Amino acid sequence: MRSVDMTQAPYAPASVDGTMRYGARTLARLGHVAAELLNHAGDRVDDPAWVARARHAWEDVPAEIRRTVKEFRRHSGPDGALVLRRLPIGAAHLPPTPMVKGSVQHRPSLSAAMLLLFAAGLGDPAAFAAEKSGALVQDVVPVPGQETVQGNVGSVELTFHTENAFHPHRPDYVMLLCLRPDHEGTAELRTNCTRRVLPLLTPGTREALGRPEYVTEAPPSFGPAVEGTAHAVFTGDPDDPDWCFDQAATKAVTPEDRAALAELAEVAHRTYTGVLLRPGDLAVLDNRVTLHGRSAFTPRYDGRDRWLQRTFAFSDLRRSRGHRPGDGTVLVK
Repeated sequence: MRSVDMTQAPYAPASVDGTMRYGARTLARLGHVAAELLNHAGDRVDDPAWVARARHAWEDVPAEIRRTVKEFRRHSGPDGALVLRRLPIGAAHLPPTPMVKGSVQHRPSLSAAMLLLFAAGLGDPAAFAAEKSGALVQDVVPVPGQETVQGNVGSVELTFHTENAFHPHRPDYVMLLCLRPDHEGTAELRTNCTRRVLPLLTPGTREALGRPEYVTEAPPSFGPAVEGTAHAVFTGDPDDPDWCFDQAATKAVTPEDRAALAELAEVAHRTYTGVLLRPGDLAVLDNRVTLHGRSAFTPRYDGRDRWLQRTFAFSDLRRSRGHRPGDGTVLVK
């Protein structure tokens, strides 16, 4: 994704290929809203009262930012991804990058306030009990000894996937907020949208991917392997389908289906968009139509490694009501 620098303009945003940069005044107003939310935080990010405050505070976010999110919700565009640059998160005052498996953000922070604000703009935040203890704000950091894991703790290339593809109530949006890039500044977020891939697939492959003949296992972050039910990779409108695919975990039933998955993987790797995230950059991914992954990088485990924070948003939380005890924010099955 390319971008045009508009930080000197007072209000007007610029959008090129799904990247937004706002003027200094707009970012200052956004920072004020996030700081006010943080000032009213309790002891935990996951406190329902703080989540409710974030929902109300979203209405105080500058109109041009709310408009961007509203338009993205209506149609996520040809790339199914949105990057908002240089959001105020207090990057100069961050603690060392965590280095432990299962790391999450329980204590309220400016970055957590920012994520909850945008989750409110997209829908509602929620998480999964089996993953990162059900925390709403999760650290995506490299962990010593986990380098080759296909998950958020690894540092090898992370292959393309729908977030939690195995689950019947996977998130509609995945938000990744960069607190700190990798040392070399080369680790890129990679995305690919059905709207880019679909025209490049052969008719036979498109037909095969629409049949419910694929099974996806849960990612390592969920603990012991959990196998999902049979599903199609493409569902919905054949001309603009949703998809459900995890290159490392989705298996095909027949040789024809395996050939279709191979073609899909080849096209995805040939056509993806790479984005370098810097401190304060927020990537919003439409998980219904967009795969994401990451290039490999080399961690040093010195407290300055790459550090993203992740939050999931659901546009219709009601759909998962039977999975969330007490109408809470954690899906337990």
